[in-house]
Amino acid sequence: MTCPICDKPTDPAYRPFCSKRCADVDLARWLTGRYAVPGPPLDENDAEDPADPER
Repeated sequence: MTCPICDKPTDPAYRPFCSKRCADVDLARWLTGRYAVPGPPLDENDAEDPADPER
């Protein structure tokens, strides 16, 4: 199996990655929104309004 970030062989300690660096790169991509799980489109009424405490 190879690392999904750099294609080097995986290290069992960091599986499925080869190193802590590649694991951190992957986490950063999730946290910055580069990766996203697809879902149904949001309706305008579905979005939460932080100014409206009733929602």
